[in-house]
Amino acid sequence: QARPVESGGGSVQAGGSLRLSCALDGETYSRTNCMGWFRQAPGKEREGVSCINWTGRETWYSDSVKGRATISRDNAKNTMYLQMNNLSPEDAATYYCAAATGGSCYPTHLQEPLRFFYYWAQGTQVTVSS
Repeated sequence: QARPVESGGGSVQAGGSLRLSCALDGETYSRTNCMGWFRQAPGKEREGVSCINWTGRETWYSDSVKGRATISRDNAKNTMYLQMNNLSPEDAATYYCAAATGGSCYPTHLQEPLRFFYYWAQGTQVTVSS
């Protein structure tokens, strides 16, 4: 099974920025539509962060990152991105990207990820120091 590959995680000071990337092989990427970012901090449930449809014209964000995050994708590079600004310790978590086939993106994709997303990355750690 194809698996997305993430990059860009790491340690940053509060107030700083990070850009996460998520790449898929071309064949799998061409069969996907909605792609999304999720995160899970120790002891907490997985949280849907953002998702984007194939054209990039439909994007959704959780309230916790709205105004600080920008999701985008470059279909020529089979890659999705998440730019996070003004990071706080509350943003520290393992971030996962995922891809879904069929349909577009809706807020329910962030709320019920296992219902929609089939391809999941292994996760990349983001640490934010105060």
